[in-house]
Amino acid sequence: MSAIVIKVSTNEMKKITQYYQSDRLAKTAPYTLFTAKKNQTTITAYQSGKIMFQGANAEKEAALWGNATASTQKKTVAANTLPAGFSEKNAIGSDEVGNGSYFGPLVVCAVYAEQGHLSRLKEMGVKDSKMLTDQQIRAMAPKIKALVPFQLLTVTPEKYNQIQPAYNTVRMKVALHNQAIRLLLEKIAPQKPEAILIDQFTSEKNYRTYLKAEKHAVTAPLFFATKGEQYHLSVAAASILCRTVFLDALDKASKELGFKVPSGAGHPSDLVAAKILQIGGEELLGKYAKLHFANTEKAKIIAQGK
Repeated sequence: MSAIVIKVSTNEMKKITQYYQSDRLAKTAPYTLFTAKKNQTTITAYQSGKIMFQGANAEKEAALWGNATASTQKKTVAANTLPAGFSEKNAIGSDEVGNGSYFGPLVVCAVYAEQGHLSRLKEMGVKDSKMLTDQQIRAMAPKIKALVPFQLLTVTPEKYNQIQPAYNTVRMKVALHNQAIRLLLEKIAPQKPEAILIDQFTSEKNYRTYLKAEKHAVTAPLFFATKGEQYHLSVAAASILCRTVFLDALDKASKELGFKVPSGAGHPSDLVAAKILQIGGEELLGKYAKLHFANTEKAKIIAQGK
């Protein structure tokens, strides 16, 4: 059995922990943060900052995060692979929100920002949605929509649960990013972007492998970068529009159910899911949650009072 060990920074560990949230195993060994099973690979994260990948696809799974010893190394690689002056180019940027949250939809957005838009976006305070409050995001979104062409795609939890068995998370996101970009290209035609930047969620090789399955694949001029909002404001604008749709969906779910539906995939989500199960069973839960997450089984145990 092949095994690969990488060491990551604290920030990178948080990102990886969130990524494997839905694949985590209940049992954990001493000195570990989590153990997960995905793509025939066991992933074990240690308190020391090391992560071990064991199994048939260990090399492929580890390649998602590289052999970096710190997240700054990934930043340098991304910056070096982007053309000079990239941040000032006429570019499409795409991002997604909701992938790591048990409740709420998976939302993907592509935004086309020309040079003439960039100063206006900066004046608005556009940056990574994770660095903004919900109030700031909601105030900014209408202004972004009025300024730049965009394409939003939303996969509701109900739809997500229907397609998830056939589409793993990465394949689903590749399909959505590609579709959002393709539809946006049609909107702005005959204009053509100098570049298309995807906020990287898997390796470029992996993305292009899944892309081959798409009927209308956009293959160029594609670029990939982790923390893509740092390299072009189109990605930051896309993340804000995604986040707004996601927040609105959680608010709508909370109103329909009569109690607050949280984001994320922590214990509060288990408790709310258990409450929904008690009201309407798994059928009702499937309208609001991504059922393949480990939270579902935890919620069932709580709902049964065990």
